[in-house]
Amino acid sequence: MKKFAKLLSILLALAMLVGIMAGCVTTPADTTLVESGTTPTTDDNSEATTDNGGEQPVDANVRPTLTIDDKSASSETGALALTPDFSAYDALQHEADDNDWKVYSAALGEFYKYLLAANSEPDVSGKYVLMAMAEAKLLESGAFLPTTTSGGREAINRVVPYTVSNALWGNDNDRLYTMLVCNELLTKADRDALKAKYVEVKGTGTYYDVAKAYLTEKGYTFKDTYNTAFSSDPKTWDILHTYRAADAEAIAGTFDGLYEYDNEGRMVPLLATGYTVSEDGLTYTFTLRQGVKWYTQDGSEYAEVTANDFVTGMKHLFDCKGGTEYLVDGIIKNAHEYLAGEITDFAEVGVKAVDNYTLQYTLEKPTSYFITMFGYNPFAPLNADYFAAQGGEAEDSEYGIDPSHILYCGPYIITNFTSKNKIEYTANLNYYNKEYVNINKITWNYNDGSDVTKAYLDVKQGTMDGVSLNTTTRPMAVNDGFEANIYVSGTDATSYCGFMNLDRQNYVTIEEYGMESPKNDTQKAETKAAMSNLHFRLAFLYSIDRAQYNSIMVGDNVKLDSVRNTYTPGTFVKLTRDVTVDIGGTSTTFKAGTYYGEILQAQLKADGSPVTVWNPTGGDGDGSSDGFDGWYLPEKAKEELAKAIEELAAAGVTVSAENPITIDYPYYSANPNYAARAAALKENVEKVLEGKVVLNLIATEDIYGWYYAGYYCDAGKDVNYDMYDVSGWGPDYGDPRTYLNTMLPDGNGDMTHVLGIY
Repeated sequence: MKKFAKLLSILLALAMLVGIMAGCVTTPADTTLVESGTTPTTDDNSEATTDNGGEQPVDANVRPTLTIDDKSASSETGALALTPDFSAYDALQHEADDNDWKVYSAALGEFYKYLLAANSEPDVSGKYVLMAMAEAKLLESGAFLPTTTSGGREAINRVVPYTVSNALWGNDNDRLYTMLVCNELLTKADRDALKAKYVEVKGTGTYYDVAKAYLTEKGYTFKDTYNTAFSSDPKTWDILHTYRAADAEAIAGTFDGLYEYDNEGRMVPLLATGYTVSEDGLTYTFTLRQGVKWYTQDGSEYAEVTANDFVTGMKHLFDCKGGTEYLVDGIIKNAHEYLAGEITDFAEVGVKAVDNYTLQYTLEKPTSYFITMFGYNPFAPLNADYFAAQGGEAEDSEYGIDPSHILYCGPYIITNFTSKNKIEYTANLNYYNKEYVNINKITWNYNDGSDVTKAYLDVKQGTMDGVSLNTTTRPMAVNDGFEANIYVSGTDATSYCGFMNLDRQNYVTIEEYGMESPKNDTQKAETKAAMSNLHFRLAFLYSIDRAQYNSIMVGDNVKLDSVRNTYTPGTFVKLTRDVTVDIGGTSTTFKAGTYYGEILQAQLKADGSPVTVWNPTGGDGDGSSDGFDGWYLPEKAKEELAKAIEELAAAGVTVSAENPITIDYPYYSANPNYAARAAALKENVEKVLEGKVVLNLIATEDIYGWYYAGYYCDAGKDVNYDMYDVSGWGPDYGDPRTYLNTMLPDGNGDMTHVLGIY
């Protein structure tokens, strides 16, 4: 099974709800948005911590935070003179008949060359520079186009901003138990006031009290329920055996990990009470909370949570190839060797239960971002006795087949799951951390998006608590008297993209969903030849007006707010020291504090790319890769197409308005907004490229047909399209490689399959 960690989909139609966004795993972009109005970012992405003093009684919603003691990042100071080491790429060997590698290396070889150089660079800031240079090469490949991020949409909501984890990565945002929800829709003015108060008190652990006091004075009242929507049933309830957003979001509230990021951006203890890091940065030793229990679905106590549960969890992840094992492959000692079958005794892997309440991880090398990974799947616990009783790793194992075949150690127990209808979460009365639980019942109601007004009407009637507005429902909200409640939701670190199929092999959607291509054999061959041509790919991507594309869904008022120009957000990390490196033949120094996006832009400019991905005055004034369209270049599109036509003619392929290249584009026709967007995209591209490229709009009235055209495919040979925009990526941890590693070759990249390879 391929390792796809966190394929994000823009699956469902029409902005159903404004929910709370997880950085590492998310629901469809058009259904789940950051509720806060802005998403605070984290500057330090190289964290290691010391013991916090053990358990201590605390007031509700005021948790102990951990002291940063960064032993794993570089201790070098002063300027760095950086010389990329390309020897790892030069030493690569592949079989002569490895077609996937031929396609990959032709399109993405330069990207991989720089990424391997980044992997061998010991200095953290040096790594960031090389990764930014690698991403420039990735974007220059024309293999995909960043389109949008989550959020940046007009919405109305009852959820109090900043009351759920704002982590940019991990599952923490999906753990909704700390949420505050009002009976009334909040006004934009009150949201703005709360934003100012949040900025003032962030990090003190007092925001809940401040927000409650403010809203109470304003006449708001609070409730202990939350109602939202979902568009896709979980395929499994085993958190260690999934890479899909629809699964992880549904399971996140059923278990606790060692730590989580709270609503104020602090790392706070859950099943751990503290940890230490060895002086060499290789050994992390955790002290676990005593007395925490596992419960069955009916609330019966099953066993105590112990250190061995984390060992069992990681072993199950490795044995079942659950999909997120790539996160620790090469990081945890001997993880790579065990996964590759070079060692068979899991006791040799660097995860160990020293005793019932002491857990130890040993790393291959100091890893600056290791501690940022603890909110994600690989570090979930699993009770060995229960797992074995359910069938363990056997093919007919019942573990995780439904909510009655898992154990619970988190804030919620799933008390109702009816396929394509409802999922209900009820607060676990025995939860050890129950003083922090603000929401006693969460209800997910199914909505496939075919009715673009349903979610709005549900919010109006009080059966849903938040919705992002579309071009149909915004006028309804104004007419219904909600204009003062409309705000623009914040964006996050999720990046959605339009992917080009570099080696198409399939022309019908798997699982008998049809969507058969109308192309004849000649057209198939000509399109495949065009897709292998860099100039053609760039011409196509430069021809897409993303502002228009986005406005069909969100309206003209905010059509640029959620547009993203990079894969890794430009502000995701910044340098901690001066770094000097050769950029396009010129020695260039990037000062400490320089953002990733600025370095990326410098490499693009040096390479002669016309694309703009960094606005130095964007965001809050210190720069951004969002909020503008730096890829829509109609004249450059025509120039690139002319070059492609010349090169294709030399290869025997004639391209003209009379013999255009045909691009199959699948879309969800039951949703009128998606249908309108598809039609607008077709008109846009065909106009810019003067009819020499034609979009075949491949419709499906079943949302799962749309998913199975690519999102649910596990191999490149199965995807059914030439261009696809139903997938994206959100980070797993606080380092740019969480994005870039998705494009690794040889079946190791989580997103290469959407390019039609591996």
